Amino acid sequence: MTRISKGSDRRILTSPAVHPCQAIAPATLLNSLIDLAHTISDYRCRFFASNKRNMSHSIHQMGVLRVFLEEARNAHPALPDSVVLGFSELHLNFQKLQYLLEDCTREGARLCILMKSESVANQYRVLTRAISVALDVLPLDEIEVSVEVKEHVELVIKQARKSRFEVEPDDKAALSCVFSVLSLFENGIVPDSSDLNRVVTYLGIRSWSECHKEVKFLESEIALESVKEEKREVGFLNSLMGFMCYCRCVLFDVVDSQPSDCRTGRSRSEVMLPNCLNPDDFRCPISLEFMVDPVTVSTGHTYDRSSILKWFKAGNKTCPKTGQKLANTELVPNLALLKLIQQYCFENGIPIAESGCRTRDTGRAVSVSAGSLAAERAIKMVATFLASRLEHGIREEEMDGNKAAYEVRVLSKTSAYNRSCLVEAGGIPHLLMLLSSSKRSSTQENSMAALLNLSKHPKSKAIIVENGGLEVVVGILNKGLNLQARQHAAGTLFYVASIEEYRVLIGETPEAIPGLITLIKDGTDRGKKNALVAIFGLLMHPENHSRVLVAEAIPALVNLLESSSDREDLVVDSLAILETLAEKPEGTIAIMYLGGALQSILEVLNSSSASRASKENSVSLLLALCRNGGADVVALLVKSPGLMGSLYSLLSEGTSRGSKKASTLIRVLHTFFERRPSGSTSPILPQEQLVHAG
Repeated sequence: MTRISKGSDRRILTSPAVHPCQAIAPATLLNSLIDLAHTISDYRCRFFASNKRNMSHSIHQMGVLRVFLEEARNAHPALPDSVVLGFSELHLNFQKLQYLLEDCTREGARLCILMKSESVANQYRVLTRAISVALDVLPLDEIEVSVEVKEHVELVIKQARKSRFEVEPDDKAALSCVFSVLSLFENGIVPDSSDLNRVVTYLGIRSWSECHKEVKFLESEIALESVKEEKREVGFLNSLMGFMCYCRCVLFDVVDSQPSDCRTGRSRSEVMLPNCLNPDDFRCPISLEFMVDPVTVSTGHTYDRSSILKWFKAGNKTCPKTGQKLANTELVPNLALLKLIQQYCFENGIPIAESGCRTRDTGRAVSVSAGSLAAERAIKMVATFLASRLEHGIREEEMDGNKAAYEVRVLSKTSAYNRSCLVEAGGIPHLLMLLSSSKRSSTQENSMAALLNLSKHPKSKAIIVENGGLEVVVGILNKGLNLQARQHAAGTLFYVASIEEYRVLIGETPEAIPGLITLIKDGTDRGKKNALVAIFGLLMHPENHSRVLVAEAIPALVNLLESSSDREDLVVDSLAILETLAEKPEGTIAIMYLGGALQSILEVLNSSSASRASKENSVSLLLALCRNGGADVVALLVKSPGLMGSLYSLLSEGTSRGSKKASTLIRVLHTFFERRPSGSTSPILPQEQLVHAG
């Protein structure tokens, strides 16, 4: 009758329990109660890291009540309204108890539940008393059960009144140990590993992967807490995450399992995001930026909270997307979508707080913080520890180095502060040395991924170049031991190329641009993406245009348009690079010389499934071809039957930039007709050069 949501869909220690409806059939209510009682009783087989005594007491009570309810069902009486009312109250509190037990056994939440032991004990106390009150008002004489069962129920009521639900002594000792370690972190003192072991052993955390789950859970809690106005728990949660990161790096020598994205080279968002969603679904329809705090209005459409509030403050009482008048201005947080956005941002290295930013992170100087003093000091200690392990791994073969490189990879993926600490600790030179000496594909992949993450830091580019890193990275780009290492190398070149002088150096490195073009042809989707953005960055240096053309980029890019129609981002990036190349006459010549290139571009523009960004980039590219190709190009365009319809559609539905581009191209086509009544072939504009399509 009542669906209990999975723990991953809600915050811990929250209870979305609901009263059964008043019209519910008594038999249905009783069956649902018994099902809940069975589910709660089954928790006796689950592991409780803390609050063991409270849990045991509650589950024991439920065993007694389950027998009582089953006897009541077997008697088949016509239950009076007073009994149904009492059972409804029991049903509500059984739901709440199940949610609480679910949280206390939730994977990855053990440290959080321990630190909230007082609140958990209070919830056990409140629920036990509430169940007792519901039983107390039940007219037991009107329920056909045995005298023995009635006596057991009465005993449950008495015990509930007397029971004291307090923080258990063992929990208090573990709590004290955690606070002691956090205090040491704040004072810059390295904690004793025995204290750390005491805590993780008490929590039943016996492996790297279990410790990693705790870190990931804390990350999600911090992200959810950060969207609140008060943000009261953010600092403490960051301290706990620093504690767990330190434990993960220092206590566990073996990574017993790696996330799927680290094994396959694909982001978890590629694997797990629903097929019906793409990154555009994460953007607010008002601001067109990634939503930081998605909320749903009464029409069912979702907007970023700040954007919809501005809409309301402007006096609007309608849904921006549909124009429908809103029944009310209530905003319901869309936590499911928020988690998907956070997952996507995490897997693509987009800081949650900055997800609305349009520009890709190239390592600009930003103010970074770990969120608390304890977390800051803990991460600095971790960075020093990992730098030492990397150095040791270079000397003592690769096992230590591989594990340390993987830790750097994980630690540096999303946190700018973590990257800062690892760079300052001297991690980059050690990674480069490990890359130069490594003969194991896993070590090379982890080291290259770690270097990619660190290359986002402002100081990292110079350190990489000054330590001979360009040669190392380009070498792996071309001869890496697996495709994942090669794609990470391409991503690293993208970030290094954000500095003008390094764009020059990369372009002058003979195998750099050809290696990127090869990856566009043969790489994974992620590898192609990294190679595309690296090429686009390198084109900001004018001399690299000819190098990209010589490396036969245009056939590779056109082939990508034809073969990757289901990958919106690859199509958009390919068109952007082609547009940049077409801005110079030699680029236009190369594009028009390639048979089928123009048709492929037009197919994207005329496609009903192509995104607005793809269509707008197509129009920009066609304009660049017209400017440098003149009437010959325009003559080919006017033969495309669906072109004008696509342009007029973009004129009304595109962005302001897209509309302007479409309008300009429409004028070019109209001018062609006006000036060519007799089929003349003179240029439309004086500066245009004629190019014959091959």
